[in-house]
Amino acid sequence: MPRCMRTTLTIDEDVAVALERMRKSRNASLKEIVNDVLRRGLKDANTPHKPRRAFRTRSVDLGNSRLPNLDNVAEILAIAEGEDFR
Repeated sequence: MPRCMRTTLTIDEDVAVALERMRKSRNASLKEIVNDVLRRGLKDANTPHKPRRAFRTRSVDLGNSRLPNLDNVAEILAIAEGEDFR
């Protein structure tokens, strides 16, 4: 017979809500749900993950700006919307 460990856990509210939803949907005890989730999490934590390739965005030359100054956002919006700004 496997040994069991009895302990007290303080579970964050969002985790407690998720555990309770799982418990109800599976019609299982909290003990069964917590043990299942911990087993899955420990297995995943011990599985080496493949390193991701670096994501690169290629740059594109858009040419020169049609506006002389891009510092004044209100002026740019007025020009873009066709308002007589000046």
